[in-house]
Amino acid sequence: MVVFLIAVSGNTLTLLLICADPRLHTPMYLLLSQLSLMDLMHVSTTIPKMATNYLSGQKSISFVGCATQHFLYLTLGGAECLLLAFMSYDRYVAICHPLRYTVLMSRKVTRMMAAMSWLGASLNSLIFTASLMRFPFCGPRQIHHFYCEFPAVVKLVCGDITVYEATVYVSTLLLLLLPILLISASYVFILHSVIQMRAAGSKRNAFATCSSHLTVVSLWFGACIFSYMRPRSQRTPLQDKVGSVFYSIITPTLNPLIYTLRNKDVAKALRRVLGRDLITQRSQVQLSWVH
Repeated sequence: MVVFLIAVSGNTLTLLLICADPRLHTPMYLLLSQLSLMDLMHVSTTIPKMATNYLSGQKSISFVGCATQHFLYLTLGGAECLLLAFMSYDRYVAICHPLRYTVLMSRKVTRMMAAMSWLGASLNSLIFTASLMRFPFCGPRQIHHFYCEFPAVVKLVCGDITVYEATVYVSTLLLLLLPILLISASYVFILHSVIQMRAAGSKRNAFATCSSHLTVVSLWFGACIFSYMRPRSQRTPLQDKVGSVFYSIITPTLNPLIYTLRNKDVAKALRRVLGRDLITQRSQVQLSWVH
């Protein structure tokens, strides 16, 4: 619950800062606001139900609740993969084509990127969740996990699901590898441009704008690859749980801290908002004293 509160407060603060400060109404921070929204929903999908089960001692979930949880976590996971790829393209345009940035990353293009992340991941999740929940379930129906994650739910299915698992595996490969390839290509071009820069200050600024994104990408895709790209023969329930904790709880908690602590614009926006609040409070005190 402590981790949940940190994740909720951090991502909510990032969203509010981006909405409140006009200086942050740029493509980079609009995409960051979508990332914070995804992280906020991600922790809200798993932790409250897990905490309720733990505190009540029931440790159960309804069929509809399980299907909903499965759909949401798949949607948010897929959307975050796509969004991180779009964020890398944003950094590529900002560093390699700064004069064309306002054209290549217009408000319309940014909104399309956000919409494609949500809609593409939602459609993929809806298809696989609906197909999975149509299979018959047998046995004690005990999910060896703290939420309805795909590998844990699949183990309860009766019948042959070889084709379904192969389709899911191919979809996961595409959803992970294509963004990774786009991110890698973007940073290859970025590195090439940075090497050609003569001013040391320009190089530092370029690396500073990319360091937060690279850190988040490493954490997120590293945990996802560990959880979903390993063969079933090498998986254990404990490893699946550890991997799930990392990418569904730890990473969404760390993301706002990484961007806030290592991003000067966000830190300045926080100081500006706090400064305005203090000035407002002082004005109210002075008005009350005069009255």
